[in-house]
Amino acid sequence: MPLKYLTTLFIMLLSISMSFTSLAEESEHQADQMKHHKMMKHLDDGRISLGLPPHMKTHQLANMRAHLEAVQTIIGYIGDGKFDAASDIAHSQLGINDEMKEMCSRIGNEHFKELGLKFHESGDTLGEVLKTKDTTKSLRALKTTMNYCIQCHATFRQ
Repeated sequence: MPLKYLTTLFIMLLSISMSFTSLAEESEHQADQMKHHKMMKHLDDGRISLGLPPHMKTHQLANMRAHLEAVQTIIGYIGDGKFDAASDIAHSQLGINDEMKEMCSRIGNEHFKELGLKFHESGDTLGEVLKTKDTTKSLRALKTTMNYCIQCHATFRQ
């Protein structure tokens, strides 16, 4: 056999071997991830699953992240003394409105609905307290709003 043919054959066999090794490693990594995911799924942390379908779960998680960003923005505005801007964020992003009422009502768990509505009502209360430009009162009102987050996350999971 010519040397060129043997070299080409060797390179092809080496490439195939490396591909199989790479596929095996990737497959092992995916198996480890699936095993970890299944293990975490079976852990019972005592919270109640809302049993949401995937599209609602995604929407709910996005809303909660938006609420968290709103809280961060409010804290920044309080720190900068921009109480009116903080109040606007509290009302518009945390406060209660028809859309929030509708979203809360879609969840089948009554306790979740109650906590959600109280959270949004506290967002409006926070907005009103922020208008006083009193840092201490504003932080207390923010604490009340955040307590609803804590209660909900301690009780429920997605």
